[in-house]
Amino acid sequence: MNANAGRSAENSLPRPILIGYRATGKSTLAADLARKIGCRQIDADDAFEAACGCSIASFIGDRGENAFRDAETALLRDLLGQPDTILATGGGVILRPENRLLLRQAGRPVVWLTAPVTEIRRRLAADPTTSDRRPALSGGDVLDEVEQALAQRERWYREVADTMFDTTAVERNVLVASVCRWLDGWQPSETGERSDGGGKQ
Repeated sequence: MNANAGRSAENSLPRPILIGYRATGKSTLAADLARKIGCRQIDADDAFEAACGCSIASFIGDRGENAFRDAETALLRDLLGQPDTILATGGGVILRPENRLLLRQAGRPVVWLTAPVTEIRRRLAADPTTSDRRPALSGGDVLDEVEQALAQRERWYREVADTMFDTTAVERNVLVASVCRWLDGWQPSETGERSDGGGKQ
């Protein structure tokens, strides 16, 4: 296969929605896949802050988490309607049943990214944007809440996901290639519910 044929095959891949807890690599993988496939990528947290003109932490501090979740749902509806994009969602987007329904009925593959608790804590501690971008929603320390929050959310990630990838299990380029191979075999569900296009990774 020549380079142009390879690019054409990659460009025909479905544009996934990436879900997962904070610091599991959604934004990084979205950017990598967008370059590989040849399309746009949208980070929901970036889009939220651009639309609101403030950080997520400031928004929650001023208006509360319920208002944040309301705005997040409205934004999700808008972002899901944008064509030819790979969407990296916020870590808590699956908390609301309405959002989970939107994700299941989007007609696009939903890829759940995971990482061990220790790695998530390390990434959060090393990220200078954590205090503004990833405030602790429990009212405590953002690093202390990771394990409990993951245990609470796992069933909801699983409910909407078509497949799962551990972002620490392989090198970055190998992960991109693995996701592309999975996307190539994904088929949309006729019922609007999730489609298992190859099982959990």
